[in-house]
Amino acid sequence: MIYVFLADGFEEIEALTPVDFLRRCELPVCTVGVTGAQVKGSHGIVVKADCLPEEINPQDAQMIVLPGGMPGTLNLEKSQAVQDMISYCVENEIPIGAICAAPSILGHRGLLAGKRATCFSGFESELLGANVTGAPVEVDGMFVTSRGAGVANTFAFALAALLLGEARAQTLKDSLLCEK
Repeated sequence: MIYVFLADGFEEIEALTPVDFLRRCELPVCTVGVTGAQVKGSHGIVVKADCLPEEINPQDAQMIVLPGGMPGTLNLEKSQAVQDMISYCVENEIPIGAICAAPSILGHRGLLAGKRATCFSGFESELLGANVTGAPVEVDGMFVTSRGAGVANTFAFALAALLLGEARAQTLKDSLLCEK
């Protein structure tokens, strides 16, 4: 299961593009409402989460995804359920995707130290010890980081490629008529 964590103030494109693209790849995706079953995005779009944190099973996780947005990122970071899931993923080498401001959650824990990473402009200093590249997406080991909403599709393709391989990600790109 791929758990996409949503908290009030999340960036809608950064959360729902990976959900959509990964489901198109027939991967199991569950949106997790950290702040409740109805989660309001930073642009006022309300999403009904598939489940709540207490309903997830960490042992089922293939990947977790942390969308950015404000105050969504802050709400994710202060969630004990999110922090516990990050710890579980790190201990078990389960991939973690984070976009926009959300890589700061990983940075504050020192998880990106010595790794290539990227984030939304202005959050670079929050990625403690990382080699911040400014690239649209960075994949380094189990971590996939990305800059923001404008490259959410590139982020989603990187997540798909990490789980299913480049060929399957390319098939997805082709099916969506993405520019080559």
